[in-house]
Amino acid sequence: MTSDRPETSLPSSPRDTLWLREPTPVAAVGSWAVAAPSLPVVSEPEAPPSMPPGDRGLFVTGAPGGRPPTTHRARRGGRWLIEWAVVLVVAVVVAVGIRTFVVQTFYIPSASMEPTLMIGDRILVDKVSYHLHSVRRGDIVVFATPPGEDAGPDVKDLVKRVIGLPGDTISSAGGQVVIDGTPLKESWLVPGTVTTGITTQKVPAGEYFVMGDNRSDSQDSRFFGPIHQSLIVGRVVVKIWPITSFHFY
Repeated sequence: MTSDRPETSLPSSPRDTLWLREPTPVAAVGSWAVAAPSLPVVSEPEAPPSMPPGDRGLFVTGAPGGRPPTTHRARRGGRWLIEWAVVLVVAVVVAVGIRTFVVQTFYIPSASMEPTLMIGDRILVDKVSYHLHSVRRGDIVVFATPPGEDAGPDVKDLVKRVIGLPGDTISSAGGQVVIDGTPLKESWLVPGTVTTGITTQKVPAGEYFVMGDNRSDSQDSRFFGPIHQSLIVGRVVVKIWPITSFHFY
C-alpha cells in the first residue's frame, strides 16, 4: 500500500545522507533529518580593489600590491649597513694591532746592507720573537735611530746585523771582527770583505754592537756605539719584495 508520507526507514546508502546525533545542527530536507555541513568560518581580510581576482587573499595588510612595507625595507637596509660598519671597524683594529705588536713591513732606502738587502727591497719584521728569546748574533734587526744620530729627515729606523752581544769584548784586526780575542766567522759576508774601524770595547749589558754587511758604506756601531735593546723594533724574518728575491732569514 502506498502513502503520501515518505518512508521513515534508513537511507539505502550512507552516501545518500549523513545522520548525526544531537547537538549537531540538522536541516530538514523534506521529512529527512540531514546533517548541515559544519565548517569553520574564516574571516579573510578584504583585498585591495586593484588586486587581480586570482591574487585576492594573498597579500600583506597595509602593503598594496603585496610588497613589503617601506619601513621594513629601510630597517633591514639600516641593519645591513651597521653590520658592515662593525666588520670594517674590527678589520681595522686587527690590522693596526698586528702592525703594532706582531709584524711590520719596512722599505730599504740605503746600500748599507748590500748585497743582503738592496735599495728598494721590502722586508717583514717580526716584533714578537724577542719577547720569547734573546737577540742572537747574526740576526738582522730593525731599530729606532739612536738619539743624536742624524740618519736623514725621513729616516726613523735603521736596519743592521747584530755582531757583538752584551759582555763581548769586540775589536777589529787583520780586516776581521774579533770577539774576545777570536776572529769571528761571518758566513753572511761576501768573501774578501774587509772590516776595519772597531775600537776595542766591551759591549755593555742590555746593548748590542750592530754593523751593516756593506762594511765600507755603513754608518753603524763603529760610529754611534752599541744600541740599547729598547731601541730594537724587531727581527727581519723575510724579504718579501721583489718577489724574485723572496728569502727567509
